[in-house]
Amino acid sequence: MAVLEGGQKTRPQVMGIINATPDSFHKSSREGTIEKAMKMIADGADWIDIGGESTRPGADKISIDEELSRVIPLVTEISKHANVSIDTRNVEVAKQALQAGAKMVNDVSGLRDPNMLDLIVEHGCHVCIMHMLGEPGNMQDNPEYQDVSKEVNEMLLSKARELVEREHSMDRIHLDPGIGFGKTLEHNLKLLKSSKELRPYSILWGVSRKSMIGQICNQDDTEERLAGSLAVAAKAFYEGIDIIRVHDVREHIDLFSVLQKLEE
Repeated sequence: MAVLEGGQKTRPQVMGIINATPDSFHKSSREGTIEKAMKMIADGADWIDIGGESTRPGADKISIDEELSRVIPLVTEISKHANVSIDTRNVEVAKQALQAGAKMVNDVSGLRDPNMLDLIVEHGCHVCIMHMLGEPGNMQDNPEYQDVSKEVNEMLLSKARELVEREHSMDRIHLDPGIGFGKTLEHNLKLLKSSKELRPYSILWGVSRKSMIGQICNQDDTEERLAGSLAVAAKAFYEGIDIIRVHDVREHIDLFSVLQKLEE
Protein backbone atom coordinates (compact mmCIF):
# COMPACT_ATOMS: atom_id res chain seq x y z
CA MET A 1 0.00 0.00 0.00
CA ALA A 2 1.25 3.47 -0.84
CA VAL A 3 1.96 5.74 2.11
CA LEU A 4 1.70 9.52 2.09
CA GLU A 5 4.17 11.83 3.78
CA GLY A 6 3.74 11.47 7.50
CA GLY A 7 2.83 7.79 7.29
CA GLN A 8 -0.82 8.08 6.28
CA LYS A 9 -2.08 5.22 4.12
CA THR A 10 -3.74 6.05 0.84
CA ARG A 11 -7.24 4.76 0.27
CA PRO A 12 -8.31 2.67 -2.71
CA GLN A 13 -9.64 4.64 -5.64
CA VAL A 14 -13.43 4.47 -5.75
CA MET A 15 -15.14 3.49 -8.98
CA GLY A 16 -18.86 4.32 -9.06
CA ILE A 17 -21.16 1.98 -10.99
CA ILE A 18 -23.56 3.36 -13.60
CA ASN A 19 -25.63 0.60 -15.17
CA ALA A 20 -27.48 1.80 -18.28
CA THR A 21 -29.53 -1.39 -18.16
CA PRO A 22 -33.03 -2.50 -17.16
CA ASP A 23 -31.92 -5.79 -15.62
CA SER A 24 -28.78 -5.43 -13.49
CA PHE A 25 -28.82 -7.54 -10.32
CA HIS A 26 -29.10 -4.57 -7.94
CA LYS A 27 -32.41 -2.88 -8.75
CA SER A 28 -31.39 0.55 -7.45
CA SER A 29 -28.48 0.66 -9.90
CA ARG A 30 -30.61 0.12 -13.01
CA GLU A 31 -31.28 2.80 -15.62
CA GLY A 32 -28.15 4.77 -14.71
CA THR A 33 -28.34 8.46 -15.56
CA ILE A 34 -26.05 11.46 -15.91
CA GLU A 35 -27.58 12.85 -12.72
CA LYS A 36 -26.62 9.71 -10.79
CA ALA A 37 -23.10 9.92 -12.14
CA MET A 38 -22.77 13.59 -11.24
CA LYS A 39 -23.86 12.79 -7.68
CA MET A 40 -21.16 10.10 -7.48
CA ILE A 41 -18.57 12.56 -8.79
CA ALA A 42 -19.64 15.14 -6.20
CA ASP A 43 -19.35 12.44 -3.52
CA GLY A 44 -15.73 11.81 -4.49
CA ALA A 45 -15.68 9.04 -7.09
CA ASP A 46 -12.34 8.66 -8.86
CA TRP A 47 -13.86 6.71 -11.75
CA ILE A 48 -17.33 6.23 -13.20
CA ASP A 49 -17.83 2.78 -14.73
CA ILE A 50 -20.57 2.77 -17.37
CA GLY A 51 -22.09 -0.50 -18.59
CA GLY A 52 -24.87 -1.14 -21.08
CA GLU A 53 -25.12 -4.93 -20.87
CA SER A 54 -26.03 -6.77 -17.70
CA THR A 55 -23.55 -9.53 -16.89
CA ARG A 56 -25.40 -10.84 -13.84
CA PRO A 57 -25.72 -14.65 -13.62
CA GLY A 58 -28.21 -15.84 -16.24
CA ALA A 59 -28.23 -12.58 -18.18
CA ASP A 60 -29.01 -12.65 -21.90
CA LYS A 61 -26.70 -11.05 -24.43
CA ILE A 62 -27.95 -7.92 -26.21
CA SER A 63 -27.11 -6.51 -29.64
CA ILE A 64 -24.13 -4.22 -30.18
CA ASP A 65 -26.43 -1.48 -31.43
CA GLU A 66 -28.52 -1.65 -28.27
CA GLU A 67 -25.44 -1.52 -26.05
CA LEU A 68 -24.05 1.45 -27.99
CA SER A 69 -27.31 3.37 -27.74
CA ARG A 70 -27.32 2.90 -23.98
CA VAL A 71 -23.74 3.90 -23.18
CA ILE A 72 -22.28 6.32 -25.73
CA PRO A 73 -24.46 9.33 -24.77
CA LEU A 74 -23.53 8.75 -21.12
CA VAL A 75 -19.82 8.36 -21.85
CA THR A 76 -19.81 11.49 -23.99
CA GLU A 77 -21.32 13.66 -21.27
CA ILE A 78 -19.86 12.14 -18.11
CA SER A 79 -16.30 12.05 -19.49
CA LYS A 80 -16.40 15.86 -19.49
CA HIS A 81 -16.47 15.73 -15.68
CA ALA A 82 -14.68 12.57 -14.57
CA ASN A 83 -12.52 9.63 -15.53
CA VAL A 84 -14.83 7.18 -17.31
CA SER A 85 -14.46 3.42 -17.64
CA ILE A 86 -16.52 1.50 -20.19
CA ASP A 87 -17.74 -1.84 -18.88
CA THR A 88 -17.99 -3.99 -22.01
CA ARG A 89 -16.74 -7.20 -23.60
CA ASN A 90 -17.46 -5.95 -27.12
CA VAL A 91 -14.68 -4.38 -29.18
CA GLU A 92 -16.89 -1.99 -31.15
CA VAL A 93 -18.47 -0.65 -27.97
CA ALA A 94 -15.06 -0.18 -26.37
CA LYS A 95 -13.73 1.55 -29.48
CA GLN A 96 -16.58 4.04 -29.70
CA ALA A 97 -16.50 4.67 -25.95
CA LEU A 98 -12.78 5.50 -26.10
CA GLN A 99 -13.48 7.86 -28.99
CA ALA A 100 -16.23 9.45 -26.88
CA GLY A 101 -13.86 10.13 -23.97
CA ALA A 102 -13.55 6.94 -21.89
CA LYS A 103 -10.11 6.35 -20.38
CA MET A 104 -10.47 2.70 -19.32
CA VAL A 105 -11.91 -0.48 -20.80
CA ASN A 106 -13.30 -2.81 -18.13
CA ASP A 107 -13.54 -6.17 -19.92
CA VAL A 108 -15.40 -8.80 -17.91
CA SER A 109 -14.36 -11.46 -20.44
CA GLY A 110 -10.68 -10.91 -19.67
CA LEU A 111 -9.55 -9.89 -23.18
CA ARG A 112 -10.71 -13.19 -24.70
CA ASP A 113 -11.18 -11.43 -28.00
CA PRO A 114 -7.69 -10.75 -29.43
CA ASN A 115 -9.16 -7.71 -31.18
CA MET A 116 -9.88 -6.18 -27.76
CA LEU A 117 -6.27 -6.65 -26.76
CA ASP A 118 -5.20 -4.97 -30.02
CA LEU A 119 -7.52 -2.05 -29.29
CA ILE A 120 -6.07 -1.57 -25.81
CA VAL A 121 -2.52 -1.52 -27.15
CA GLU A 122 -3.48 0.86 -29.94
CA HIS A 123 -5.07 3.40 -27.59
CA GLY A 124 -2.67 2.95 -24.67
CA CYS A 125 -5.65 3.32 -22.32
CA HIS A 126 -6.27 1.93 -18.86
CA VAL A 127 -7.66 -1.60 -18.89
CA CYS A 128 -9.27 -3.78 -16.26
CA ILE A 129 -8.83 -7.47 -17.06
CA MET A 130 -11.42 -9.53 -15.21
CA HIS A 131 -11.70 -13.29 -14.89
CA MET A 132 -15.00 -14.93 -15.80
CA LEU A 133 -15.64 -18.66 -16.09
CA GLY A 134 -17.86 -19.29 -19.12
CA GLU A 135 -20.51 -16.73 -20.06
CA PRO A 136 -23.00 -14.77 -17.92
CA GLY A 137 -25.76 -17.12 -19.00
CA ASN A 138 -24.01 -20.22 -17.63
CA MET A 139 -21.14 -19.08 -15.40
CA GLN A 140 -22.86 -20.08 -12.15
CA ASP A 141 -23.84 -23.56 -13.38
CA ASN A 142 -21.71 -25.59 -10.97
CA PRO A 143 -18.37 -23.74 -11.39
CA GLU A 144 -15.37 -25.98 -10.73
CA TYR A 145 -11.60 -25.46 -10.43
CA GLN A 146 -8.66 -27.63 -9.45
CA ASP A 147 -7.05 -24.64 -7.69
CA VAL A 148 -9.12 -21.48 -8.06
CA SER A 149 -6.45 -19.02 -6.92
CA LYS A 150 -3.77 -20.49 -9.13
CA GLU A 151 -5.98 -20.77 -12.21
CA VAL A 152 -7.57 -17.32 -11.94
CA ASN A 153 -4.41 -15.45 -10.98
CA GLU A 154 -2.30 -17.15 -13.65
CA MET A 155 -4.86 -16.27 -16.34
CA LEU A 156 -4.90 -12.61 -15.28
CA LEU A 157 -1.12 -12.36 -15.02
CA SER A 158 -0.69 -14.01 -18.41
CA LYS A 159 -2.91 -11.42 -20.09
CA ALA A 160 -1.14 -8.60 -18.26
CA ARG A 161 2.28 -9.86 -19.36
CA GLU A 162 1.05 -10.09 -22.94
CA LEU A 163 0.14 -6.42 -22.84
CA VAL A 164 3.47 -5.44 -21.30
CA GLU A 165 5.33 -7.44 -23.96
CA ARG A 166 3.53 -5.27 -26.50
CA GLU A 167 4.81 -2.17 -24.68
CA HIS A 168 1.57 -1.28 -22.94
CA SER A 169 2.20 0.75 -19.78
CA MET A 170 2.18 -1.48 -16.72
CA ASP A 171 0.63 1.22 -14.53
CA ARG A 172 -2.45 1.23 -16.77
CA ILE A 173 -3.21 -2.45 -16.21
CA HIS A 174 -5.67 -3.40 -13.46
CA LEU A 175 -6.52 -7.00 -12.55
CA ASP A 176 -9.88 -8.13 -11.16
CA PRO A 177 -10.41 -11.72 -9.91
CA GLY A 178 -14.07 -11.51 -10.94
CA ILE A 179 -15.89 -12.15 -7.69
CA GLY A 180 -19.21 -13.88 -8.45
CA PHE A 181 -18.38 -14.55 -12.10
CA GLY A 182 -18.32 -18.33 -12.19
CA LYS A 183 -17.35 -18.83 -8.55
CA THR A 184 -18.85 -20.28 -5.38
CA LEU A 185 -18.62 -18.50 -2.04
CA GLU A 186 -15.56 -20.59 -1.17
CA HIS A 187 -13.92 -19.64 -4.47
CA ASN A 188 -14.64 -15.95 -3.88
CA LEU A 189 -13.12 -15.99 -0.40
CA LYS A 190 -9.97 -17.74 -1.60
CA LEU A 191 -9.53 -15.23 -4.41
CA LEU A 192 -9.87 -12.23 -2.11
CA LYS A 193 -7.33 -13.76 0.25
CA SER A 194 -4.85 -14.44 -2.56
CA SER A 195 -5.14 -11.13 -4.43
CA LYS A 196 -1.62 -10.07 -3.51
CA GLU A 197 -0.37 -12.75 -5.88
CA LEU A 198 -1.43 -10.36 -8.67
CA ARG A 199 1.30 -7.88 -7.76
CA PRO A 200 3.06 -5.89 -9.10
CA TYR A 201 -0.05 -5.00 -11.09
CA SER A 202 -2.86 -2.80 -9.82
CA ILE A 203 -5.70 -4.78 -8.23
CA LEU A 204 -9.42 -4.01 -8.53
CA TRP A 205 -12.13 -5.59 -6.38
CA GLY A 206 -15.78 -5.58 -7.44
CA VAL A 207 -17.75 -7.10 -4.58
CA SER A 208 -20.39 -4.44 -3.91
CA ARG A 209 -23.77 -5.94 -2.90
CA LYS A 210 -23.01 -9.24 -4.64
CA SER A 211 -24.41 -12.65 -3.73
CA MET A 212 -21.27 -13.42 -1.71
CA ILE A 213 -22.35 -10.70 0.73
CA GLY A 214 -25.89 -12.06 0.74
CA GLN A 215 -24.69 -15.58 1.54
CA ILE A 216 -22.45 -14.50 4.40
CA CYS A 217 -24.98 -12.08 5.91
CA ASN A 218 -28.11 -14.08 5.08
CA GLN A 219 -29.47 -11.17 3.05
CA ASP A 220 -31.32 -12.15 -0.13
CA ASP A 221 -32.29 -8.56 -0.91
CA THR A 222 -29.42 -6.59 -2.46
CA GLU A 223 -30.77 -3.47 -0.75
CA GLU A 224 -29.70 -5.01 2.57
CA ARG A 225 -26.07 -5.69 1.62
CA LEU A 226 -24.42 -2.31 2.17
CA ALA A 227 -22.92 -3.14 5.57
CA GLY A 228 -21.33 -6.31 4.23
CA SER A 229 -20.01 -4.42 1.21
CA LEU A 230 -18.38 -1.86 3.50
CA ALA A 231 -16.72 -4.69 5.44
CA VAL A 232 -15.05 -5.84 2.22
CA ALA A 233 -14.02 -2.25 1.51
CA ALA A 234 -12.35 -2.02 4.93
CA LYS A 235 -10.44 -5.20 4.11
CA ALA A 236 -9.45 -3.64 0.78
CA PHE A 237 -8.09 -0.59 2.60
CA TYR A 238 -5.81 -2.65 4.82
CA GLU A 239 -4.80 -5.01 1.99
CA GLY A 240 -3.72 -2.08 -0.17
CA ILE A 241 -6.18 -2.80 -2.98
CA ASP A 242 -5.91 -0.09 -5.62
CA ILE A 243 -9.49 0.31 -6.90
CA ILE A 244 -12.82 -0.75 -5.47
CA ARG A 245 -15.92 -0.79 -7.69
CA VAL A 246 -19.05 0.18 -5.76
CA HIS A 247 -22.70 1.16 -5.98
CA ASP A 248 -22.53 3.47 -2.95
CA VAL A 249 -19.80 6.06 -3.43
CA ARG A 250 -20.45 8.41 -0.52
CA GLU A 251 -20.60 5.61 2.05
CA HIS A 252 -17.30 4.16 0.84
CA ILE A 253 -15.59 7.56 0.77
CA ASP A 254 -16.79 8.16 4.34
CA LEU A 255 -15.48 4.77 5.42
CA PHE A 256 -12.06 5.41 3.92
CA SER A 257 -11.91 8.92 5.40
CA VAL A 258 -12.42 7.55 8.90
CA LEU A 259 -9.92 4.71 8.39
CA GLN A 260 -7.32 7.15 7.09
CA LYS A 261 -7.86 9.43 10.09
CA LEU A 262 -7.43 6.51 12.46
CA GLU A 263 -4.11 5.68 10.80
CA GLU A 264 -2.62 9.15 11.33
